[in-house]
Amino acid sequence: MTLFIASDHGGFELKEEIKSFLSQKNILFDDLGTHTTESVNYPELAQKISQKVLENPSKNRGILLCGSGIGVSIAANRHKGIRAALVDSVTLAHLSREHNDANILCMGGRIIGKEVAFEIVTTFLNTEFQGGRHQTRVELIEEY
Repeated sequence: MTLFIASDHGGFELKEEIKSFLSQKNILFDDLGTHTTESVNYPELAQKISQKVLENPSKNRGILLCGSGIGVSIAANRHKGIRAALVDSVTLAHLSREHNDANILCMGGRIIGKEVAFEIVTTFLNTEFQGGRHQTRVELIEEY
C-alpha cells in the first residue's frame, strides 16, 4: 500500500502529528501538502490526493484533513473511483473500510484530538474490505 497525506491550513497541525505517529510506526507516506499554516484552498489538495489514489486504486490510500473534514470529503468524492469517508470515531473508520472500501480517510483538525486520530488512522489502515454484499453496493456507487 502507498499512503498519501494532505491537509489545508485548518488540518495542518493534526497532519503533522499524524505524520510523526506514522513515522514512529515505520509506515511510509507521501506528504502532498500543505507545509505551513498559511491559508490554502482545500479543493486543490483533495484533487492532488485523489489523483494519486486513483493511479493504483487497489493499493493506494489517502488521509485528508481540513478544519472540519467536511470540505475535503466533499471535494474528494467528486472524483469517480474515490470513496472518501468523513470519520470521527474508530467505529466509523472500521465500517468505512469494511463495508464501503473507503480509500481516503477524511478528518477535521479542529474536531478530533490527536490520540483519537491515531486510533482512527490505525483502524483505517488495518481494516480490510469485507466484500460480499458490500461489493455489490460499492459497484452500484461507481455506476452512478
